[in-house]
Amino acid sequence: MRRDDEFELYDLQVVVEAIEGHCTCAMSVGDSFFVRGGKLSLPEGREFCLYALQAAIPLLPAKQRRNHPADWMETDARVTCPDPACRLIMRVDRVGSRTLRHDDVSPIAWEGGS
Repeated sequence: MRRDDEFELYDLQVVVEAIEGHCTCAMSVGDSFFVRGGKLSLPEGREFCLYALQAAIPLLPAKQRRNHPADWMETDARVTCPDPACRLIMRVDRVGSRTLRHDDVSPIAWEGGS
């Protein structure tokens, strides 16, 4: 039985899909990072370009949530590095989901529900 304070978030993998220019940050196609709940992780021993990361971050909370099927966040999954000479393209994939509880992710007491 689902509790009133539970909600689901998608786990995400952000993958470098293509590099159509010259990347000076030593990124390669296939490099990736993960978002699980509110945490970001990288595969062991790997790095990810800060500038490419900052381009993706604003989209991630919306991609973690189920939206209306016609919402562009449900159909669009690509973001580009802000360096026009690099032209690095990343794809945001939903790779799983998890159930979270309000009090596990917020210091403010949840007062909703029954």
